[in-house]
Amino acid sequence: MSLGLLGYKVGMTQMFTEAGAVEPVTVLQLGPCPVLQIRYPSATEGDREVTKDGYSAVQLGFQDKPRRNATRPEQGHVAANLKSKRKEARQKAGVKLPPKADVEPQRHIREFRLDKGGGFIDLKSVKTDAEQATVKVERIRATGDAKKPFEAYSEDLILKVGQVLKVGDIFKDVLAVDVIGTSKGRGTQGVMKRHGFAGLPAAHGAKKVHRQAGSTSSLASNRGSGRPKKGLRRAGRYGNEQVTIRNLTVVKVDAENNLMMIRGGIPGHPGALVMVRPTNKAGAGSPKAKTRKQEVVAKKK
Repeated sequence: MSLGLLGYKVGMTQMFTEAGAVEPVTVLQLGPCPVLQIRYPSATEGDREVTKDGYSAVQLGFQDKPRRNATRPEQGHVAANLKSKRKEARQKAGVKLPPKADVEPQRHIREFRLDKGGGFIDLKSVKTDAEQATVKVERIRATGDAKKPFEAYSEDLILKVGQVLKVGDIFKDVLAVDVIGTSKGRGTQGVMKRHGFAGLPAAHGAKKVHRQAGSTSSLASNRGSGRPKKGLRRAGRYGNEQVTIRNLTVVKVDAENNLMMIRGGIPGHPGALVMVRPTNKAGAGSPKAKTRKQEVVAKKK
């Protein structure tokens, strides 16, 4: 998974491009997000290799939470000077405690895996420990040249516990993003609204069956058991589930106000929490495909 940020969906509006075209955009407020913790697979303690988290990831927080509303474990997760008997006992025993971000308790906490999924991160370059993570990030920038409009490059990114990430740091020269959010909950709905069924015939011979799903007698997994087949599309709860919209074009990034404008709509209501990352799409229409086409043309010449 590519490293991203947490934020809120502000709403939708429209923007005019330099060519005079109108772009329907969704405004996102992303970050600032402090690095709360860095997950790492193992560590060397003395003469042996000790398994720690088992994977590499960066844990980010978003939006400060009042201390009076935070539990003691939530405060201790981020506070460096919180006193506790267990902490004092571990220090006396010589145990090296993990670093703390020393920030206010966070309302939202999410992790971004660095060693899985690829995206725009070189998996071979991922190096993590308790204090910092080093990764090589692949980026694509627009050159403005008609013959070679896009250029791929890479840079090293160092993340430390307590570091505050902003939209300008993570989404510099990013052409498209994936947005992960929770869709609007629509309650219990029938099959026509939930799954797009056409309904039964509305002729004179049909009575009160126009929006029904149809017969279910032949769809049982075992005849006579009364258990329907798994995955059968029927009426039920519609919405209120995690949805990922991939490869949305970034129209503008306002680094000063931590805003990003992307083309198109995303799941959720205004004010809903979203996770945004550089897109991991690698097929046709992706940012990587744009530079790959240029390389193929250059080889043919």
